[in-house]
Amino acid sequence: MISKGDRLIKESAHVDELRTKILPYRERERVMDSWLKLRLDTVLPKVMKRSGVDSWVVACNEYNEDPVLKSLTPVAMFNARRLTILLFVLKGDEVKRYSITRPGVGLDDYYEGVWINQKDSIWCKDPSKAETQFECLARLLKENEVEKVGLNMSPDFAFADGLSKVLYDQMTECFDDDLMSRIVPAEDVCVGWLETRTDVEMEAYNGIMQIAHALIDEAFSSRVVVPGVTTNHDVKYFMLQKCIDLGLEPWFDFDISINRPGVGSFDREEIIRQGDMLHCDVGFRYLGLCTDTQEVAYVLRYGEDDAPAFLKKALAGVNRFQDIVAENLVAGRTGNEILALSLEQGKAEGLNPCLYTHPIGYHGHAAGPTIGLYDQQQGVKGRNGTYPLYDDTAYSLELNCSFDLPEWGAPFWLGLESDILFTGGKVHYLAGRQENFHLIG
Repeated sequence: MISKGDRLIKESAHVDELRTKILPYRERERVMDSWLKLRLDTVLPKVMKRSGVDSWVVACNEYNEDPVLKSLTPVAMFNARRLTILLFVLKGDEVKRYSITRPGVGLDDYYEGVWINQKDSIWCKDPSKAETQFECLARLLKENEVEKVGLNMSPDFAFADGLSKVLYDQMTECFDDDLMSRIVPAEDVCVGWLETRTDVEMEAYNGIMQIAHALIDEAFSSRVVVPGVTTNHDVKYFMLQKCIDLGLEPWFDFDISINRPGVGSFDREEIIRQGDMLHCDVGFRYLGLCTDTQEVAYVLRYGEDDAPAFLKKALAGVNRFQDIVAENLVAGRTGNEILALSLEQGKAEGLNPCLYTHPIGYHGHAAGPTIGLYDQQQGVKGRNGTYPLYDDTAYSLELNCSFDLPEWGAPFWLGLESDILFTGGKVHYLAGRQENFHLIG
């Protein structure tokens, strides 16, 4: 079953009306740190048990951080502190959490500080037991009698490949043959940790997407666009500046393209004209969660009060392909399976679809199953394509369809991107999806 949701922000809304929804920095820190504690207590045990890895090591140097580190530390700890090592050991239904780093870095409320006899350090309490960080790590792994030592090494998932070669060499110099034999890739732990959303995060995501939709609603309106005067880049920088002014963090360079009758689609800077179709691709990060949205607008000609019927039909076709993909999102299916089923069904219904849906969360193009790539419609190589769909995860439902529109007089495609949750075996559109053109008079 698919829940479309209601578009809670109407086209008449100003994004500034949502300013009170956006928390000041101190409150953001409080919220995100409370989410971290909840995630460490609930998400991590689940994904470690699911992966079959009973110990997980995250080690990185300052300014060369592992991609997963920031999601494991409080907001105030922006970076690793010199060499930072975190160790997680699964014991039954709980995970013991250790910090093997120097004291005073803000981890005490989340991890047990265990490097108390630091070699060549003023903090060494017992010089006779002095040890390096990696010697401390090896000792703890032995004391906990772990079966598998999960390290962040992966040929497929960049998020799970954060351990540098130098640190791996330094670490394993302190491992005996028995520990060396227990090393396994921790990619399923990394990906599972990053992709899984808690109930409170899923609740908050709807409100975050309301902000994203309101931003687009305002940009694609006569409050911003004056046909014959405003350029597509003017709209782009309006949206970027609005994000900055609201305290939001753009995570990529926004794009506003023009699709013009007789010309086709382009993103070079030009003045917007009547009869143009505009397409946006925008995304920001708020409370550690990313948005990624593509919508379309039509610039009315004199005498028009709606988009032409052939454009509305094309939009309805893309909506139908969204429905097809959502119907094929079934827990346990791989990204490649969902891709193949969706394309087959879309073509059988007379569409000319292209599917490139990706996970979203801490990162814009986030950890989890890749459901098609723009240039890999036959299936995505490696585990990115064969990784299965799990419950309590979020995606940018990104796709397009091409159409033969004689009325347009140029090649025509229409792409949409709507953020969704997959939870309880169902797809939920976050704050709704676009089913009608934004109209600019």
